[in-house]
Amino acid sequence: MEKKRPRRTRERILETALALFNAHGEPRVTTSAIAEEMRISPGNLYYHFSAKEKIVEALFAEFRREIEDQLAAPATRPSDVEDVWLFLHLVFEAIWKYRFVYRDLNDLVSRHRPVETQFKRILAHKQRTAADIMSGLVASGRMIASKADIEALALNMTLIATYWLSFEFVRNPRAGDDGAALARGAYQVMALAAPYLAPAERALLDHLAERYKD
Repeated sequence: MEKKRPRRTRERILETALALFNAHGEPRVTTSAIAEEMRISPGNLYYHFSAKEKIVEALFAEFRREIEDQLAAPATRPSDVEDVWLFLHLVFEAIWKYRFVYRDLNDLVSRHRPVETQFKRILAHKQRTAADIMSGLVASGRMIASKADIEALALNMTLIATYWLSFEFVRNPRAGDDGAALARGAYQVMALAAPYLAPAERALLDHLAERYKD
């Protein structure tokens, strides 16, 4: 069996920071807290990251790579409802993994210029992908919607996907981390398109959604 290589200190710093940011929110976590959690000296941490903003930017760069890998409409064949459902789950999984970004999004964007610039691109990519998927459903007869319908739906789907975790947190801030939020978010995004789906696809969506409605 191949021996797993030891994680480098830089990787461990990012892993620890991500866990603490997700648990407590990025503004409430200091570099001292990260070093203490890792049982390393602050000087060791500063050797790798000169300030907390550098840790945030490194984590955001990882997030951007992962989310953009998922933001690709299924292209091997016309999309169906199950394809879209799986696509949404993969996107929400990436959002959940880096949920500190979404929970404190407005504050994060206002304090970090690189995050602001890159997140605008992510939003545009989300909206474009949603429109491409729905256009594929229309072209295959699985959905009935005008170009204006698709544009409005793509914008609203992007809005819900972006702020869903913030909504969940505000609705019940003491509930703790709830992985089921992914499924609820995916269902709410799909529900926007439900009235436009052809009967067979609407029936399939209703069947898939039963486990998530509560």
